Amino acid sequence: MSTGSHNRFAELAKLGEIVFHTDDLANLWGMTNKNTLYTTIKRYVAEGLFFPIHKGFYAIKPPAKIDPLLLGLKALHGYGYVSTETILATAGIIQQEVSAITIISSKTKRFSVAGHLYYSHKLPDAFLYQSQGIETNDKGVQKATVPRAVADLLYFNPRAYFDAKHLIDWDTVKKLQHEIGYTK
Repeated sequence: MSTGSHNRFAELAKLGEIVFHTDDLANLWGMTNKNTLYTTIKRYVAEGLFFPIHKGFYAIKPPAKIDPLLLGLKALHGYGYVSTETILATAGIIQQEVSAITIISSKTKRFSVAGHLYYSHKLPDAFLYQSQGIETNDKGVQKATVPRAVADLLYFNPRAYFDAKHLIDWDTVKKLQHEIGYTK
């Protein structure tokens, strides 16, 4: 690996990112010439330093070794957090099988990455950027707490069914709904 390559990887390491898009690399490395950027990325893939996930989306680890929640959030290439059915199924509040990881973001989109299915619900910006009830785990993945996931699901589907209602802190859900602005 050349000195330039070492510097580029040092810049990636400083960020602590393992998943990135081509435009992230262009900005980080100050490359305005797309041909130079794509040639560099192609060389890194050939050397086994980058792993292609899908067009314009790469990682420094094999996709199978990356948290599927992180992959989905990074694939959206914008702000989002894991919520609704994914959080509630994990907590045992809904017991039906959840076939896709559910994300809240500024886009409605169904997609798959590295064998994982995702569904992103579009939430208006006035609610999306309210941080109440959202936590960041040690991998940098933003996830709703159970009360926030309930509040989010009720925003999208006021008649949502919960298998284990007794596991829900309804006072906290109501407080969050009010703080976020879901209730009038």
